[in-house]
Amino acid sequence: MLEKLRVIFTIPELRQKIVLTLCLLAVYRVGFWIPLAIVDTAQMKFYFESSGNEGLQKMLSQVAMFSGSQISQATIFGLGIMPYISASIIFQLLGSVWKPLEELQKEGETGRKKINEYTRYATVVLCLFQSWFYVRFLVSADLVNKDLLTESGGLPFTWWVISVLTMTCGTIFLMWLGEQIDEYGIGNGISLLIMANILARMPEAIFNLIKPLIEGVVSLEVAQQLLLLIGLFIIVVFAVVFIYKGQRRIPMQSAKHVRGRRVYGGNRQYLPLRVNQAGVMPIIFASSLLLFPSLFFGWMAGVFNSQWMRTLEQALSQSTAFTHNLLYIVLIYFFCYFWTAVTFNPKDMADNLKSWGSFIPGYRPGRRTADYLEKVMTRITYVGAAFLAVVAIAPTIVASFANIDPALASFYGGTSLLIAVSVAVDLVQKIDSHLVMRNYKGLTE
Repeated sequence: MLEKLRVIFTIPELRQKIVLTLCLLAVYRVGFWIPLAIVDTAQMKFYFESSGNEGLQKMLSQVAMFSGSQISQATIFGLGIMPYISASIIFQLLGSVWKPLEELQKEGETGRKKINEYTRYATVVLCLFQSWFYVRFLVSADLVNKDLLTESGGLPFTWWVISVLTMTCGTIFLMWLGEQIDEYGIGNGISLLIMANILARMPEAIFNLIKPLIEGVVSLEVAQQLLLLIGLFIIVVFAVVFIYKGQRRIPMQSAKHVRGRRVYGGNRQYLPLRVNQAGVMPIIFASSLLLFPSLFFGWMAGVFNSQWMRTLEQALSQSTAFTHNLLYIVLIYFFCYFWTAVTFNPKDMADNLKSWGSFIPGYRPGRRTADYLEKVMTRITYVGAAFLAVVAIAPTIVASFANIDPALASFYGGTSLLIAVSVAVDLVQKIDSHLVMRNYKGLTE
C-alpha cells in the first residue's frame, strides 16, 4: 500500500489534482467556522444546547450532515450546499416531466451546460429566500448582537441585506469550490464537501468512543459497547462497498454486419445495472420528511397543551420508537423506487440499444426490451432499498439494546458512514482510472 501511495504522488498530474483538492477542502473548513457579523455566538451556543430545543437541534443536525453546513452556528457557510443540491434535484425532476428541459438533456454537453446555468440561477434565488428566513429566525430568537439592534429592538435594514448576501455568497462560493474540484481536482466536488463535513466530526466521535477508557472506567458493559461499535463499523463498511459495487449484468448481443468479405459485430457483452441505483438520496429525503411532522406536532402540543399530540410527536421523533422506524422504512422504499424511476428510463435505454444495433437475447428490441429492463430494475431496487433501510435503522436498534448513545452509534454505522464510504469508494475508483491509464496497478488490485 505504501508503494502504491508513493506511485500516486510520483505522477505529476495526479499529484497536482490531489493537492488542489485538499487545498480547496481546507478553504471550505476555514470558512466553516467564521460566524456572521450579527450573531451573538455565546447566546447561540446556549440556545441550541438548551433542552427546550431538542427537536430543532435534531433537525438542524440532520440537515447539517447532508448539506455540509453548520446551521446551528450561523457561519458564512451556514446554508452549506443544500440550496445547490435542491436546485439540481428540482431540475432533474423537471427533466422527466417538462418537455423543453427533457429536450435540453438530450442535446449532450451543450444542453448540460445550459441546465447547469439554470441551476446556478435557481440556487441564488433559493439562497436569498432561505438566508432571509434564517436571519429572521435569528432576530426572533434573540440571537443577534444587542449592540446592532435599533431602539425598537429590530435589526437595521442594512444588516439584513449584509447578512442575507453573506450567506448567499457563501453558498455560491461553495458551489464554485465544488465545480473547481470537478474541473481541476479529483472526485465529485459536492460529494467531497459533504464527506469533509462528516469526517470533521470523527475526532469527537472517536473521543466519545474511548472516553470511558481515558477516565479509567473499564467494565464488561463498556467492553461490550466498544466491541459492538467496532463490529458495526466493519460490517457497514463491508456492506456499503459490496452493495455500492454490486451490479446485475444483463447479457447483450450486438448484431452482425457483413461488409464485403468481412463480418463485423456479433460480440457478446453485458449491460451493468447497479443494485443501489438511487444512492443515498432516499435516506436524505426520508429523514428530512420525517422530521417536519414531529416538529409540527410538537409545536401544536405546546400551543394547545394536547397530550395526544405530544404522544404523537414522541412516536415520530424518537428514533427507538416502532412508529418512527416503520415510517422510516416505508419512506426509504418509496423514495428508492421514486428516485430510480426518475434517474433510470428503461424506454430510453431500450431505444439506445436498438440504435446501437444491440439487443438482449430472447427479447425483441423496443417495448419488450424496455419491459424486461423495468422488471429487472424493480427487483434489484427492492434489494437496494432493503439495504438502505437496514443501514438507516440498525444503529438505533443496536443503541437501544446495548445502551449506547444513538448519536455515537449512528456515526459508526449509520447514514453518515454510508455517505462517507460511498464517496471514498468513488474517489478510489477515479484514482484507479488515472493509474491504469499510465500502466500502473490500481489501489484495489
